[in-house]
Amino acid sequence: MKSLSVALKDLQIMLTDRGELIQLFLLPLVFIIVFSGALGAIGSGEEDTRLPLPIVDLDGGEAAEALQAGLEAAGGVRPEIFDQAEAQRQIDGNEISRMLVIPADFTSGTQAGQVVELRLVSHPDADTQETEAVRLVVVGVTSDLALEQQIMASLRQMGEMQANVQEGGEVFNTERVLAQARSQFERAQTQPLIDISQTVPTQSGEREELPDLDLLAISGIAVLFVFATAQVTARSIYDEKKVGSFRRLLAAPMSKSSILAGKMLPNIVVGLIQFAVIFAFGVFGMRLFGLSSASIGNDLLAVFLVCLVITLCSTALGILLAAIARTENQIGGLSTLVVWGLGILGGAFIPIFILDQYLGPVVKLVPQYWANRALSSLMLRGLGLADVAIEIAVLLGFTLIFFLIGLWRFDFD
Repeated sequence: MKSLSVALKDLQIMLTDRGELIQLFLLPLVFIIVFSGALGAIGSGEEDTRLPLPIVDLDGGEAAEALQAGLEAAGGVRPEIFDQAEAQRQIDGNEISRMLVIPADFTSGTQAGQVVELRLVSHPDADTQETEAVRLVVVGVTSDLALEQQIMASLRQMGEMQANVQEGGEVFNTERVLAQARSQFERAQTQPLIDISQTVPTQSGEREELPDLDLLAISGIAVLFVFATAQVTARSIYDEKKVGSFRRLLAAPMSKSSILAGKMLPNIVVGLIQFAVIFAFGVFGMRLFGLSSASIGNDLLAVFLVCLVITLCSTALGILLAAIARTENQIGGLSTLVVWGLGILGGAFIPIFILDQYLGPVVKLVPQYWANRALSSLMLRGLGLADVAIEIAVLLGFTLIFFLIGLWRFDFD
């Protein structure tokens, strides 16, 4: 009961501080809006990575249009029609790296079975690998086009020869043969006889489906600001020492553990309220700003237990900060380093799968990493309590270490 009296007093002081309330409850929502929008733009952006290929079409005929359509469908290049004079000017000024010139006799020459020349013009400073990639795409498309034109020419000749035969001439006339050939070519584009699929062997469970990046900000910011309450706990203890409250509490019939428990309870309550406010905003408030609504997951009990363990860890961290710091400036400096520095390292602003890839095992030394990992597994991947047992155990381990070191170094005077 005495611990509850201490906790209620601290809660009353905290609730009367408007600046503290803004920092604990309003500021996280602002961060979520900003970073959800930024991450969502990154995740949903579909950048066209094809190499631009300006095309000067001097022909304008059927074969030239077929070539441009083939280049568009082939991928790898992005055809863009240019005027010849403008394209040459931009090539000379190195504004474009290369251009493809379709000659005026392209359609007539290909239909007649003649050799026609396409010109791929490149600036001297153009990237040779990109130019070679463009050339290979053009060669592939023109080879298919040339083969089609040769087959069509052969069929046309066969149709003309067949037309000279009176019997059966109506069945195998040139128009029907060519129409059938064109139909087969069109069908081959959408229903090829051979389909090639590429697979990359990986170990089982090595590759995971990436969640929506905009929703990662909710769990990341929640963990960041719940751990920020460690600074509130440390500062509250420092203020108690500064005015001599701790000495009066020690003079009362209260144990040291009861005093610390009374100082820890407000942090736990505030942390759980923070989680509730942030998650409620993620589910109901995000859509008001045109952002994706969050999901709490399929196991609400697991989410609550993880949030409780995170607040316990944050509280123990506050006890540790209060035990190490001797002045108010030290509390501020250590809190900035631990809460914000380690928070960023633990996935507050950068998704943890990216941190895993580039920083390796270093991030696993930070409690915020395990907190973000647990919440992401529950809220974004829909896993259950058994799937985050390791994360909970690690967070409890951090909690025990922080509390024991803080209790060992704590100066009640």
